[in-house]
Amino acid sequence: MPARFQGAIFDVDGVLVDSPHQKAWRESLRELMEGEWGGIRGQTSWSPGAFTPQVYQEQMSGKPRMSGARAALEYFGVPDADTRAGQYAARKQAMVVRLIEAGDFTAYPDALRFIIAVKDAGIRTAAASSSKNAALFLRKIRLDTFAREHGIFSPSVRPGLTLLDFFDADVSGRDFTHGKPHPQMFLTAAYELGAAPAAAIVLEDAAAGVEAAKAGGMAAIGIARAHDADLLSAAGADIVVTTLDQVDLAALSDGRLATKRR
Repeated sequence: MPARFQGAIFDVDGVLVDSPHQKAWRESLRELMEGEWGGIRGQTSWSPGAFTPQVYQEQMSGKPRMSGARAALEYFGVPDADTRAGQYAARKQAMVVRLIEAGDFTAYPDALRFIIAVKDAGIRTAAASSSKNAALFLRKIRLDTFAREHGIFSPSVRPGLTLLDFFDADVSGRDFTHGKPHPQMFLTAAYELGAAPAAAIVLEDAAAGVEAAKAGGMAAIGIARAHDADLLSAAGADIVVTTLDQVDLAALSDGRLATKRR
């Protein structure tokens, strides 16, 4: 029986890679608050320990760069957030590129196993990240090396294959009119895969991304890597897992989302 699902759409940061975005946002704001913005620090709720993973997940994760910068500054009550957001975003971008080039990130093994299995099941794949840096990550991940080291024999993995090459479509980093939780990015990815929205699955680690998937009429798998399962469930995820190894691949091939029975 052909799989009901025709396309699988992957967010990148937090789903496929443990990227340095959170670190770059946190450290860039610390540099500004302890340097050029020191004069306004007392007017804010910011402190070195206040930028927690929860703040990143709830306020910034999944959003375009400027939206993320503005959200963080507004959260900490930084005066003139709209005018300061550009400086903050630019500093963060410069830092994250340095970290990526230094290899300060890792690919999640469960995600690489899952995406290979999905492709082998005849489901087309797309990358859909708000980040303009997504291609930098994906190009550095050698899927052929991973498969060889983990004893995975797949007709979908050829010598020299990078994770970027593996995708059938990539809409990451495009300047969409609307960012998440609007479904525009995911609807575009489904269109480029030739998949109807109802036959597409979105894999997300952010509530805004899950909301975008559901707003577009798509199925959503929430990946709670940051102990935020409740947040993803509340956003409407069809199933929530802490690792993609928990997804029942046999059910997926039958057009259903389910977790493996223990």
